[in-house]
Amino acid sequence: MEQQRGATAEIARNVTQTAQATREVTTNIGGVSAAANETGSAADQVLSAASNLSKQAEHLSGEVTTFLAGVRAA
Repeated sequence: MEQQRGATAEIARNVTQTAQATREVTTNIGGVSAAANETGSAADQVLSAASNLSKQAEHLSGEVTTFLAGVRAA
């Protein structure tokens, strides 16, 4: 009978530890998910900034070409 109580107590401890570990994993998964969402948002912002920079570079290139054509004509 004493062995059964000991085994039952050990099982109960293991179940409690497993439940705690499961809660910790769930919390960690939530943190990873939030970080992934933030990373996605940051990537979108970088892509947008790069696109705007490309457009500005194209515009500047056109302005420089026009300026140089004016200098050559003068």
